Amino acid sequence: MKYLVVLGDGMADEPIEELGGKTPLMYAKTPVMDALAPKSEIGLAYTIPKGMKPGSDTANLAVLGYDPKIYYTGRSPLEALSIGVPMKDSDIAIRCNMVTVSDDELPYEKKTILDHSSGEISTEEASVLMEAIQKEMNDEIYQYYVGTSYRHLTIWDHGKVVDLTPPHDVLGRVIGEYLPKEEKLRAMMKKSYDILNNHPLNIERAKKGLNKANSLWFWGAGTKPVLDSFAEKYGKKGAVISAVDLLKGIAVGAGMTNIDVPGADGTLETNWEGKADASVKALLEDGFDFVYIHMEAPDEMGHQGSLEKKIRAIEYLDARVLSHVVEQMNRSGEDYRMLIMPDHPTPIARRTHTSDPVPYMLYDSRVDMHFKGLYNESDAKKGGVVVEQGDTLMSKLLENAQQSVQK
Repeated sequence: MKYLVVLGDGMADEPIEELGGKTPLMYAKTPVMDALAPKSEIGLAYTIPKGMKPGSDTANLAVLGYDPKIYYTGRSPLEALSIGVPMKDSDIAIRCNMVTVSDDELPYEKKTILDHSSGEISTEEASVLMEAIQKEMNDEIYQYYVGTSYRHLTIWDHGKVVDLTPPHDVLGRVIGEYLPKEEKLRAMMKKSYDILNNHPLNIERAKKGLNKANSLWFWGAGTKPVLDSFAEKYGKKGAVISAVDLLKGIAVGAGMTNIDVPGADGTLETNWEGKADASVKALLEDGFDFVYIHMEAPDEMGHQGSLEKKIRAIEYLDARVLSHVVEQMNRSGEDYRMLIMPDHPTPIARRTHTSDPVPYMLYDSRVDMHFKGLYNESDAKKGGVVVEQGDTLMSKLLENAQQSVQK
């Protein structure tokens, strides 16, 4: 038996008037999901524990079977694991996005945040800008590290966990009231604008009509993480396929293998087919029992507020990932169980995450569940199956594995 999770980050949404009251998942053309749905268990799952903020960090931990209330110590520490940054017990990791704030004569506090991802800037360009940040801002207390695309990292020696606002929660707003209360962090964000706004690379980006990556934005502070081994916890050899440091960091912490796919960048133009083919190869040729395929694009399109692109991302997931996985797994004759779901909703109307339950579809190649409906938010609700604690979904997926471990 082989096991997969195909996760469309932020794929769930709310009914949209422009789509006749349908969600993007309901509206998108998804023939593979439609074919799997009648044979699957379809229901709703709460992936964000009560009292915790909705985010890809807590939600993906839950889907991977780690109760966020027990294992979550902050988003950035997980990304530090991916980047390979050693953390002392006294260190605090902080995510620093490269964002776009308004390029005007107003004081920094009165500027508006325009883009949380600086137009999904490439890692190559971001590295040039981070080099300028490191040169001007690295010291004995604060060290800056290059991540992926717009996602980077600060390590604060003997720091403290402070409350910080994610940039995607305040898009289009004046930033003053959302800046860190910690004076040093505010000062560093302001200094980053002075360093970056007129950097030659940003001047060239502006000439090309691209958003400047002209400020750092701190959020997601946390302490050194400790995750249990996935293999010891679930008795299966697992791998993660993702373009983002958060998921790669979770994999490192859980002792899982990160499989890098050329051209996988977390955008709408990512190497969808490459991820699908790599997952099948891992399962059928490389001895893995479980693969977690993470697709970032639906979430990014939700943050951008692009309805058309979010629908396209869902359709790509169906046509360019699921179709490849299902065809190759069926052809192999190997029995498999597959969980298809988002980690959390990223509604177009809100452009940020919510804690609403998400639809899941659990498919078993050996079983026909005779479900009367399709895979979407509405039919999942009608099905009446509700998983109150999202981290129990992994045991549901790996029920055979769990039985063997217990024996």
